[in-house]
Amino acid sequence: MTMPLIDPFARAITYLRVSVTDRCDFRCVYCMSENMTFLPKKELLTLEELDRLCSTFVDLGVQKLRITGGEPLVRRGIMTFFQSMSRHLDSGRLQELTLTTNGSQLERFADDLYAAGVRRVNVSLDTLDEKKFAEITRWGRLPQVLRGIDAAQRAGLRVKINAVALKGFNEEELPQITQWCAARDIDLTWIEVMPMGDIGNEDRLDQYWSLKDVRAKYAEHYTITDLAERTGGPARYVRLEETGQKIGFITPLSHNFCESCNRVRVTCTGEIYMCLGQEDVADLRAPLREHPEDDAPLQQAIRAAIERKPKGHDFDYSRQRLDGQMPRHMSHTGG
Repeated sequence: MTMPLIDPFARAITYLRVSVTDRCDFRCVYCMSENMTFLPKKELLTLEELDRLCSTFVDLGVQKLRITGGEPLVRRGIMTFFQSMSRHLDSGRLQELTLTTNGSQLERFADDLYAAGVRRVNVSLDTLDEKKFAEITRWGRLPQVLRGIDAAQRAGLRVKINAVALKGFNEEELPQITQWCAARDIDLTWIEVMPMGDIGNEDRLDQYWSLKDVRAKYAEHYTITDLAERTGGPARYVRLEETGQKIGFITPLSHNFCESCNRVRVTCTGEIYMCLGQEDVADLRAPLREHPEDDAPLQQAIRAAIERKPKGHDFDYSRQRLDGQMPRHMSHTGG
């Protein structure tokens, strides 16, 4: 049972993304509907169950653990979970413990996160315009997020900005966002909007801005050098020679990155999705709760799920239709 996790296409699974809550204090238009119905708390894994689940994955060879949501830092008591996970960093079995956040709670928790062994955070930020930020997040407050980013940097956390490329929304801000990140020594990654969930009146095709076009826009102003660097995620990186900046591109639509996929996602209810863009799912909550003193059934369930991991996803915006669209919200699977 100590053999590493290898999927049917000989890819080692070393990266686990775990959602600790489906709740969020924002309602970003590409992620949630404005009036979300959240899960009953009894369906969510407890913090103790999340600890046991993540520890089992570490036992099976997972080396990178990313905590997501919803917004992970709105989960009550979540710092006890981070503090507990730090034991795997101390032992050397876990190489990295990190999280993706909207930044709203970083001012409160940045120092505690650093103390728990977190060294990098990804902050979702699509605009530096306060009015547009309120529009895209529906409930968000940009000054609160910017104070959180400042607090994270003061605490010693390396910050990376994740910006969703949205046609007609932040196209004109690309130079400003790039320069803002350069001035603060913050890495920047652009992400294509993905067809996840019913978001009401928003139109995915109207939102979609191909990162091929983003790269072309950079090429108008910068000398671009492709980098061979990989961080265990789906991003491909370039360097802007004039600033020395590293810019990432996550392109699930214009360039499929599945051939190197080394990750799986677990939801806050204990469902494991072997692929973000497929609906195949396996239940890990049942073996967790039915065998509280024995990890073997949980390990078997994890291995059985990995054996079903597909070669890739089916996201496609070609022919002006939403092939491969997923009915679940991004906040359910974990951003």
